[in-house]
Amino acid sequence: MYKFFAFLNRMKYIRRWSLMHSIREENIMEHSQQVAVLAHALALVANREFGAQYDVSRIVLLAQYHEVSEVITGDLPTPIKYFNREMKTAYKALERKASERLLDMLPDSLREDYAEYVLPDEGSPEYRVVKAADRLAAYLKCVEEMRAGNNEFKKAMLSIEEDLRKLGRPEVDYFLREFAPAFDLTLDELD
Repeated sequence: MYKFFAFLNRMKYIRRWSLMHSIREENIMEHSQQVAVLAHALALVANREFGAQYDVSRIVLLAQYHEVSEVITGDLPTPIKYFNREMKTAYKALERKASERLLDMLPDSLREDYAEYVLPDEGSPEYRVVKAADRLAAYLKCVEEMRAGNNEFKKAMLSIEEDLRKLGRPEVDYFLREFAPAFDLTLDELD
């Protein structure tokens, strides 16, 4: 029996931001969907405004599956994942093993179709858009928490914003300038 999709369903139960108190809990499924939407926007902006030629559909699928290994490993907070080179290397190996295990749960006829998204080339230009979208999602989570009065996210928000600006990606700068300010508005202010 193939269990791949049953495992993916677990994404809605694995919480993120486990080291920080959140006003609104977020699970990996919600996070992955948000990253897919943000990656889509970044790819479109890059293509339309800055002459990039990204395969937008591929980027969206890469984003949708970018955290899939966490259905097995759980979410490990960023400060722990990147504590030092050894920790980062060990965690990357664990993520890869988890992703391989998930792929093994698919029928042989589908495994290759999913492999490019579950085990992506992390050095590809498309995956770098996904990583920027992932970082942008973290920033927007901080904005949401700060707007709700949760000052525990202030340092993270400032640090992530600085990281985003240092990326030197025009589509990210465009998003921060044109779209991000709206995330700090109330529903009445958006109307």
